[in-house]
Amino acid sequence: MKKILLTALAALPVATMAQTGAFTVKGKIGKVDAPAKAYVQYRKDGKLVVDSAMVKNGEFEFKGTVAAPSQGYVLLSKKGDGMNKVRDYQQIYFESGVINITNAADSLGTATVTGTPTNAENEAYKVMNKPVTALYAEMNAKAKATPAADRQKPEFKKEMEAMEKKADEQSDIISRKFVKQYPKSLISLNLIGNMAYGMDYAEIAPLYAALAPSVKDSESGKKLGDQLAKMKVVAIGAVAPEFAMADTTGAMVKLSSFRGKYVLVDLWASWCGPCRQENPNVVRTFNKYKDRNFTVLGVSLDRPDAKDKWLAAIKKDGLTWTHVSDLKFWDNEVAKAWGVRAIPQNFLLDPNGKVIAKNLRGDALDAKLGEILTKAEKVKAE
Repeated sequence: MKKILLTALAALPVATMAQTGAFTVKGKIGKVDAPAKAYVQYRKDGKLVVDSAMVKNGEFEFKGTVAAPSQGYVLLSKKGDGMNKVRDYQQIYFESGVINITNAADSLGTATVTGTPTNAENEAYKVMNKPVTALYAEMNAKAKATPAADRQKPEFKKEMEAMEKKADEQSDIISRKFVKQYPKSLISLNLIGNMAYGMDYAEIAPLYAALAPSVKDSESGKKLGDQLAKMKVVAIGAVAPEFAMADTTGAMVKLSSFRGKYVLVDLWASWCGPCRQENPNVVRTFNKYKDRNFTVLGVSLDRPDAKDKWLAAIKKDGLTWTHVSDLKFWDNEVAKAWGVRAIPQNFLLDPNGKVIAKNLRGDALDAKLGEILTKAEKVKAE
């Protein structure tokens, strides 16, 4: 989904639920043989676990223990030369029991995962999500078939944006349907966490409330509940909480100092690729509306030792509005207080500081501002 693939996510543990036990991963992938190697990567007690195994006649096996189901990956290198360049992989849930990964073809990515409850539910989700997978495959095929120069043309970008929007809309519909059908599933908790990036609190809260108590009371369920409580304070219709943060010169800037203007609070970072890709759109919109009672306030999640990179990115990308940062990376005070766990994210505030829209990207930002400012100017003229 776009919400995951095209955003920078906080390095936080994936949702887990209490269940201690041993697991065995058994793979049977076509006739893949030496020097091929399979690799696993998952988290245990907050630490990353990596292991490898030889593949013989398509078969490999891993054993281990987890304190709770943990989302991770199994990867296949036919050359057996490490994980760095592996493109053939499968996401699974490491949990108590025997996890079978099978495919008649020599491919791990198209394999079926069975044997344990969470993996069975994940397979059910994959089946439901096939229309979205097909749309993204079509987008990738179009991009590969289009010359690099043509991919920069406005008409191609608009076509891709339209397809991406359709895929996102279908994905949200499918995710909602899955959550309603599987309220006791860890997959549902993960899907709600994913949707929390692009949706407003009012849309997410009912989905979370409908989860089974066992899911909401899990460690990760409680973390998502805490995140939603923070999202509520910046829900559409709420007045964004005050904050003060140092600008590029070290001077403190208060959010309230922008009262009287429409302001886009834009959370980004110099290290965030998707943010840098979106910056030209923000620049274009800023230049178009900056003389119509609109401005941007950039809030950077740059690292403590990277002020120079932050300043260089501002200059290189031509971001001529006010910028602030406490240089605390994912511990940024605004991000923590507002429940932000992925960037880029933005919040559009009206002259009274009330949130009127969020996560406006590309042409959507231009269109929304044009609509709002034209209406405000009309009212003022009357």
